[in-house]
Amino acid sequence: MNRRTLYSALCVALVCGAAPALAKDPPPVAPPVLSAAVDNDPTHDPDNVLLLDLSNGGRVAIRLVPAWAPQHVERIKTLAKSGFYNGIIFHRVIDGFMAQTGDPTGTGQGGSQLPDLKAEFNAMPHVRGTVSMARTDQPDTANSQFFIVFYPRFALDRKYTNFGRVIAGMNHVDAVQRGEPPSNPTKILQASLASENKPQLLPPPVSAAPSLTASGLSGAAPSLLDAPRPVSPAAAAKTARPAAKPATAGRPAAIAAGAKPKP
Repeated sequence: MNRRTLYSALCVALVCGAAPALAKDPPPVAPPVLSAAVDNDPTHDPDNVLLLDLSNGGRVAIRLVPAWAPQHVERIKTLAKSGFYNGIIFHRVIDGFMAQTGDPTGTGQGGSQLPDLKAEFNAMPHVRGTVSMARTDQPDTANSQFFIVFYPRFALDRKYTNFGRVIAGMNHVDAVQRGEPPSNPTKILQASLASENKPQLLPPPVSAAPSLTASGLSGAAPSLLDAPRPVSPAAAAKTARPAAKPATAGRPAAIAAGAKPKP
């Protein structure tokens, strides 16, 4: 065997020996570990803090968590900055369960003009104050509606896209009017991001009705009761009483009997 043949054989052996190593799959990449903890300071990362000014006079701060559901967080931010949520009611509020909003029609059947989102279900627990996307019985139908849970509802985990949590003003969520829909629904007066630095929008003051006092009633009563009323001749004739005594000379009998003159 000459040198050329030996060199060729050696190359073949090296390639064949290396082939199994080249054919191995790369090691799997571990998925990112999500934390259920959220930053409760609304001044931190204000571009991911949603503020809801409600018609009950409260302001609610929601921490949006892009790591949990990036597409859903981006949708909420887009709609809030466009003013989409302003004036929308909480149309479905079940005591002990959740408060749902985000439908411009107020019926639970509406949404935005943007396309529906693909589900981003995650393992984050639905604890008190969780904000999650509403949808139909099909997973990829979330659009603009969302709900806030009053108490833990772990049965919703991995079935609805959990994208944030209330970090301030949960007492104002608790005060939202109940009903499906409520008879006097609570509204979102203004939705904004904390980074926009919009002042809180408060409901207009309710003007109090003028109060009626006892002195006011007593002062008004005489003028109403003593107001002269027109009397027809026929009615006057029926109500006039006969004179108890003979008429005094020179005076009409009706006056002597005490009848009032016509106005």
